[in-house]
Parts: sequence; structure tokens; C-alpha cells
Amino acid sequence: MVDQSAGGQSTSVRQIASAASIVGTATLLSRTLGFIRDMVFAWLFGAGMVADAFFAAFRIPSTLRELLGEGALSAAFIPAFTRTASRDGRAAAWTMASKVMGTLLVVLALLTAAGVLLAPWIARAIAFGFGQVPGKLELTATLLRIMFPYILMVGLAALFMAILNSLGHFLTPALSPTVLNVVIIAAALLVAPRASVPVIPIAIAVVLGGVGQLVIQIPAAVRLGWQPAIRVAPRDAAVREIGRLMLPGVAGLAITQINVFVGTLLASLLPQGSVAAIGYAFRLVQYPIGIVGVSIATGALPVMSQAMARGAVDDLKQALRDSLRLGVFLALPALVGLIVFRVPIVGILFERGAFTRSATTLTASILGAYAIGLVFYIANRILAPAFYAMRDTWTPMATGVVAVGVNIASSLLLMGSLGAVGLALATAAASLSNCLQLVWRLRARIGLLGGRVMLRAAGRAALACAPMAAWGIAARLWWDAMAAPSLAGRVGALICQVGVAGAVFVVGARLLRCEELGWAWDLVRRRARPDRG
Repeated sequence: MVDQSAGGQSTSVRQIASAASIVGTATLLSRTLGFIRDMVFAWLFGAGMVADAFFAAFRIPSTLRELLGEGALSAAFIPAFTRTASRDGRAAAWTMASKVMGTLLVVLALLTAAGVLLAPWIARAIAFGFGQVPGKLELTATLLRIMFPYILMVGLAALFMAILNSLGHFLTPALSPTVLNVVIIAAALLVAPRASVPVIPIAIAVVLGGVGQLVIQIPAAVRLGWQPAIRVAPRDAAVREIGRLMLPGVAGLAITQINVFVGTLLASLLPQGSVAAIGYAFRLVQYPIGIVGVSIATGALPVMSQAMARGAVDDLKQALRDSLRLGVFLALPALVGLIVFRVPIVGILFERGAFTRSATTLTASILGAYAIGLVFYIANRILAPAFYAMRDTWTPMATGVVAVGVNIASSLLLMGSLGAVGLALATAAASLSNCLQLVWRLRARIGLLGGRVMLRAAGRAALACAPMAAWGIAARLWWDAMAAPSLAGRVGALICQVGVAGAVFVVGARLLRCEELGWAWDLVRRRARPDRG
């Protein structure tokens, strides 16, 4: 049975909140730097041809970073490493890790070489509509060729992240993405303005940032017992099992990114600037996904893997319920905030230099459409690790395939009348489809999940969001942040509006006795726990 504290808080909540607080804080820093990066990029390139080409090219390494760093590799490696350490000892687990590392290095090197050679054809595949603008497709291929080695660096960094997370160390892996953003910002401010082709130094900075993401994690791994021994063992049983689990895991976790790829492909057929606007909007919606969904899922996977190693299915279900309740509770006010304040958020962050008011309007509309699916994006991040803990990566892949079909059909149906906004709505619909399938299959696999309890909790959180939304709409009508004469005035107005909205939500949640409010407070106040040796 799952232990309960006096306040009714389960052990799984405390464990997950402790890890999520570390990952969430580091993710907050990384995403904030990511916003600064995008603000500088928008200032330099706006939402025109160069921005379209960069976002389309960067989509490949960025997607693989998210799949490896935030999902598939951890999903396959953490349960195997945990099980080996419990059964055969830490030394055997380190031996397995060295074999995985050597084999992964070879695979990623081959993948990188193929990507560099095939960059022109890949560019045509992901953005064939760019061929209508002279030089646009060629620039995309050049940028893709430069950035492809990032995949090698970030793949190895993702393995170190999985190793450290398995051992209870979350801070350094969660901080590693900040290195990428710092390097890109430095290149954009210091090097790009002086270059003959300003976007090229930024593409080179992506690779250098990947090197930094890998290097920053090595000292922590050494302190925990890792020795620089790399073995190439593709036929090793453990390596083959991890590879077998990773392949469908990549497809399962790729659902959101595959849907965005579909959106990028179809957006290349829309008016110029649509691809860049989708990129800026998706970056914004990734902020709560990373801080809430990824951090909770990162903390929950080791807890659920340990439960399955003990054969304690009830503990896994408790951890899943707690994670979903906390994720939905935090996602709902974020959803409302992104929709209500979408125009001032986009305008204040990006509207300067080459980024015009029309680009703000388009990006804000796309952001509102993406935000509609925020709860489902976050829920999918939390639901999938439950299958991975059970060493099942095929089910999320199967549900993902169906969701991709929903996305393609919805995109074709909506893009004609709604343009890029329709593509974002199609992504939200696909995420809803994926979420429903995962819940249904989990229920068939391990029994009732406590759906009524979770729905009641979600209903209370939704009610707490109602006065928050009312305040936001009223504030926009008589206190438009975009109308302030200076940037400082606009920023101050938006901070006040969002701050009051957050306070209104907290008061509402307190009055409605939302238990998750206390859990969320734990997530904020907890500090990094000591590493387990």
C-alpha cells in the first residue's frame, strides 16, 4: 500500500514533487533563456524567409533532442538500469551503461553522417513548399547540414541524463539545456550581426551548445561512479532490449513533434511567415509543457519503474494518479493565461525590429489554438511513462499512429479556412485523441485508475480558473498592456495582469479546497535533495 502523510499526501506525491521541483526550476531557467533566444532571433530576422528556413531546419535536431532528452532514451534506459542495479548490483549497471553508450555513439555517428549527406533531400521532405521562393530551400538545406552534428552530441547528453536520473540526480541534467541557449544568444548578439550570412553563426552555435550539454554532465556522472569506459556491444542482451524498447518509444513520444512536423510541412504551402509564426507560438506553448509536463514525468518515471521492479502495481497507479492530478491542476490556469493574454505575451516578447504587428497577430492566434490542447499535451507526457515503467513502448506508438492520422485529417480539413491557426487546432485535436487512447489502454491493462477522483479534482481546478479568466478579459478591455507607450510600461502592465490572475486562481483553488494546491506549493518550496550514492 502507498503510505499517506497526515495531510493525506501520498509518498509518491512527495517523491515526484521533490524531483519535479528540481527539474521544473531548471526547466524554467532554460525556457526563459529560450525566450530570450527567440526574442533576439525575432529582432534579427522577424518572420520572413530566413526565419522560416532556420525554424524548418532546426526542427529536425530539436525534435530528436526532445525525443532523446525528454523521453525515449530515458523511457527505455531507466527501467533497465534500475532493474539491473537492484538485481545484479551497481557495478553490473555501470557495465550495461558503458555498452549502451558505445553502441549509441556508433548509431548516432552514422545517423549524423547520413543527415549531412542527405540534407537537401531532407529539406525538400520537411518543407517542399519553400521551393516556390528562390534560395529558400537551399538555405534550409545548408542550415540543416551545419546543425545535424548536434544530434550526436545531444544523444550522448541524453544518455547521461538518463543515468543521472536513475541515480536520483536531477539538477545537472535539467540545467544542461541552458548551455545551448546561452551559446546561441551569445552567437546571435556578438557574431551574427558581423557575419555576411548572419544565420550561419547561429547554426554553428547550435552544435557548440550540444557539446556543452554533454560536457556539463560528465563531472556529476564521475562523482556517482561512472568511469570513462565505452564498449560497442550491439548484440548484448541488455543493449538489444533497450534498443527494442526505444524504437517504438521514439514513435510514441514523437506524437506532438510529428504533428508539428505535419504542421510545418503544410504551413510551407501557406503565405510566407507561417512556418516562423508556428515556431514562435509552439515555443511559447512548450514553456508550460516543459515546466509542468516534462518535470512531473521525469520525476514520475523512476518512481513508477521502482514500483514495477517490486511488482507493486497499486503503487504505480497511485504515482500515476498523483502525477496526472498535479499536472492537470497546473495546466488549466496556464491554458487560460495563454489564451487570455496571448496578444500582449507575443507582442512584448517579439514585436520589435523585423517582427511586425501583423506577425504578432498571426502568432498570437496560433498560440491560442495550441493552448486549447495544453492539458492533453501535458497528460500525454505523464501517461506514456506508465507504459515505459511496464516495459511497454509499443502501446504509446500505436496510439500515436492513430493520433497522427487524426492530425493529418484535421489539418487538411481546417487549413483551407483557418490557415496556420487550423494547423494548430489540428495538433490539439490529435493530442486529445492520443490522451483518450492512452487512458483507455491503461485501464484495460492495470484496471481502474480512479477516474472519478481525477475528474472531480479537474472540475474544481476548472472552476477556480473561471474568475481568473473573467479578470483577464476585463483587464484586457480597460487596461490593454499593448497600448502602453514604452516597453517597460507594457511589461509592467502584463506582469500586474498576470500576477492578479494567478492570485485570483490561488484564492479560488483555496476556497474550493483543491488538494493539489498544497502539492504545487511543495513543488515550489522543495529544494534539491542529496544525490543517492
